[in-house]
Amino acid sequence: MTSQHQNTPSSEQIRRAPKVLLHDHLDGGLRPGTIVELARDAGYSGLPETDPDKLGIWFREAADSGSLERYLETFAHTCAVMQTREALVRVAAECAEDLAADGVVYAEVRYAPEQHLEAGLSLEEVVEAVNEGFRAGERRAREDGNRIRVGSLLTAMRHAARALEIAELANRYRDLGVVGFDIAGAEAGFPPTRHLDAFEYLKRGNNHFTIHAGEAFGLPSIWQALQWCGADRLGHGVRIIDDIQVREDGSVELGRLASYVRDKRIPLELCPSSNLQTGAASSYADHPIGLLRRLHFRATVNTDNRLMSGTSMSREFEHLVDAFGYTLDDMAWFSVNAMKSAFIPFDERLAMINDVIKPGYAELKSEWLFKQTASTSSSAASEE
Repeated sequence: MTSQHQNTPSSEQIRRAPKVLLHDHLDGGLRPGTIVELARDAGYSGLPETDPDKLGIWFREAADSGSLERYLETFAHTCAVMQTREALVRVAAECAEDLAADGVVYAEVRYAPEQHLEAGLSLEEVVEAVNEGFRAGERRAREDGNRIRVGSLLTAMRHAARALEIAELANRYRDLGVVGFDIAGAEAGFPPTRHLDAFEYLKRGNNHFTIHAGEAFGLPSIWQALQWCGADRLGHGVRIIDDIQVREDGSVELGRLASYVRDKRIPLELCPSSNLQTGAASSYADHPIGLLRRLHFRATVNTDNRLMSGTSMSREFEHLVDAFGYTLDDMAWFSVNAMKSAFIPFDERLAMINDVIKPGYAELKSEWLFKQTASTSSSAASEE
């Protein structure tokens, strides 16, 4: 008889499972109601909708275009209402609360400080406000019975010229809530090699960084991020599939870059729903994550932009469970992968894996035993 604990996890189990998130944008995860309130407070009249429900729908539909450039345009509205200390604290606190309520136990949330200076804040004030918000959100989550730890990734924009300045900021606030650095924005025409001075500076300071690569652009973007810039992780990296050949008989051949990525255990920050919106995949069932999981790449599951994709970590896993028949063991594999790849110290990562993640999945997997007992008891009682 097949053990029930091997069956498909329920939506409720997926939500309760301890999950790890490495790729989530702060300005892509606001609550629609918060956007409406902050816009009113700031006197911002550019919102396409002022009803929170309709606004949430608008963001998802605007982002669902198949174009990364069009997808990025939606951020003009969220950034517009994130220009004061109070707004940044609120958004960061709500981010931590929302993730914790969804079962995320560790998250690295990224944002670009340079995009929040229009009302006179300095770069340092932006970082300190976001850090304050994350700490407040962690406390409020604990009060609600949820545990989460959130670290910041400071992002520089590929098309701008402030990468070194943001890298210096990341070093300055390292161990003060900031755990690493990132570059983001449209890939085409803005290769990561434009910011080599920032990456060299970070490496000299023994700091961590990830690079958005292999999302809308292909293998050259991944190759440059790794071999020229020295990225620790690949933001998305989904286009590594272009260097993997699947033959008609089902056998697989990896090209040299794909082999390098797998051999070196370079983490891929895969974001299935976002990839569907930007055209990097045509469906969940066809998403490269299925093959990458089977080939044992260091694949991780992420949300990217929860507002624009109308998603959460639980929804991402629900889609993958439906598409690939994943079990709690698969979810645990992705979660441990992500925790291994986090930018916090090794001993803290190990403690999260051994003391939080593995026990959490073991408990969920054991629930079928008690359900079976309860079912047997009920059956016996009815026969009497």
